Amino acid sequence: MSEKTVPTPSAGKIARSAIVVIGILAFGKLFSLSEKWIGLDRFGVGVDWDTFAAANQLPEQLYNLIGGGALAFAFIPIFSRVLARGNRDQAWQLASNVLNTIFLAAFFLSAVVFLFAPQIISGLIAPGFARPFLPTYVLADPFSGELFVYLARPDLVMQTANLMRILLLSLMIFSVSGLCSGILHTHQHFVAPALAPILYDVGNLLGVAFLARFFGIYGAAIGAVIGAALHLSIQVAALLRVRARWLPYLNWRSAELREVIRLMVPRAISLGLANLDLLIAYNIASTLGSGSVAAFNRGWTLMQLPQTLIGTAMGIVIFPTLAALSANGDLNGKRAAMSGALRFVLIASIPAALMMAVAGRPLVAILEGGAFDPASADRVFAVLQMFALGILTWNALEIVARSFYADKDMITPLISAVIETITFVVLALLLTQSLQTAGLALANSIAVGVQVIFLAAILRRRWRGMDEGALLKSALKACIGAAAMVAAMVAVAPFVESLALPLDRRLLLLVQAGVQIGVGGAVYLGVMVLLRAEEVLQLPRLILARQRIQTVGD
Repeated sequence: MSEKTVPTPSAGKIARSAIVVIGILAFGKLFSLSEKWIGLDRFGVGVDWDTFAAANQLPEQLYNLIGGGALAFAFIPIFSRVLARGNRDQAWQLASNVLNTIFLAAFFLSAVVFLFAPQIISGLIAPGFARPFLPTYVLADPFSGELFVYLARPDLVMQTANLMRILLLSLMIFSVSGLCSGILHTHQHFVAPALAPILYDVGNLLGVAFLARFFGIYGAAIGAVIGAALHLSIQVAALLRVRARWLPYLNWRSAELREVIRLMVPRAISLGLANLDLLIAYNIASTLGSGSVAAFNRGWTLMQLPQTLIGTAMGIVIFPTLAALSANGDLNGKRAAMSGALRFVLIASIPAALMMAVAGRPLVAILEGGAFDPASADRVFAVLQMFALGILTWNALEIVARSFYADKDMITPLISAVIETITFVVLALLLTQSLQTAGLALANSIAVGVQVIFLAAILRRRWRGMDEGALLKSALKACIGAAAMVAAMVAVAPFVESLALPLDRRLLLLVQAGVQIGVGGAVYLGVMVLLRAEEVLQLPRLILARQRIQTVGD
């Protein structure tokens, strides 16, 4: 009797899970915007938010390295295999072993970073924050006012270091919470992990709206720690429903633990290289003047709104299907499923990118107020325009890279990540000469596109094709529809700008942007229907490629 693969959920269940995940992600992003709105109103894109954005980078990247996507891709297949044997005691022993190991690693790294935070900030993350040497002519004339300005200036390195020390608590909490998400996904529980980021934003909102009144920018950091605790708490409650058990167990000789680590290391390095781009970007931005780090951070965050709803959501949906098809040795099924997901990404990302470039300024303007003035909005929009291309390239990467992970190939994506990082560094140094902070965004978008092309070329040879004809046909239809959409949005712009409703300025901008985007979206959908783009009307078939995936029988 041959061994069966891990049971695969039906197409209907996967589709329903996808709808739930996308809906929760959409709500979460809208809620996140309210938190960022208040944060911008209080801090703008000035020096305080510069320090917070820089301080958050290393804890965030360390989490991505040891407890984020790398752990999930390595842990879930091994945990699923143990569960499939019917040995739940061994499964919870494995989960506890991995969780305890990851937490100890996070604690050790946090302790090291805590001790050397000022040196890390001034030497690696934001060298531009270092206080300039006091000129002798200022000391010669201490009553000129320049000495007072020098003394009154906050020590940006120490402020950033202290913020980072607070945020390290989030790293330790997330190291546990990230594994909880993987356990719940293995049990086909998606709601709690999808709601967890919203609770994280609740903590952030508490920080910028309330705690910042008493503690300034440090209140935002405290709120982030509270949000991390909420992120964990909702998943612990869900784990009780699957009768999860934690054991004070450590066994670094465990074969399963070593297998998780073996699969995790290449993926972690790939993530580390991808995140290195952001560290390099913040490093360069810190030398481009006050507000540059914050402007890049805000532009990156806004770009991730459509990127998450299109690429991340589709990646969550399609990866289990690809993994099951790979386990079954169904090459044709893999090719069809991947091509279908990539066609959806093209059809959704091309108009989203152009919408961002055309109507992004009113959307950014919605955030204006307080310390975030029109000049700040202009800087963020310049960055956002260059990130518009990244909506397409990042979303395509979500699908193409997962095709390799489904085959348990972690090395090829690692090589592509090295190529992407080298490309980004070269382009960043060149483009910032003329485009300043916006050049960093354009360099990132182009470099990820190079990575996608590299991976797609290898995948095409390995899978004996990628259904290129269908991909090109969908891309051409999307471009035609997007061109009509842009024309409609430009045509309606004068009418939208002339709207004078008795509303608060921000609400008026929201209405104006909504009308312009709504008209453009309606035109795009209409053109796609006229062009008979079946993907628009038959999304479940596009994602899943077939009605049901069968497991291998005896």
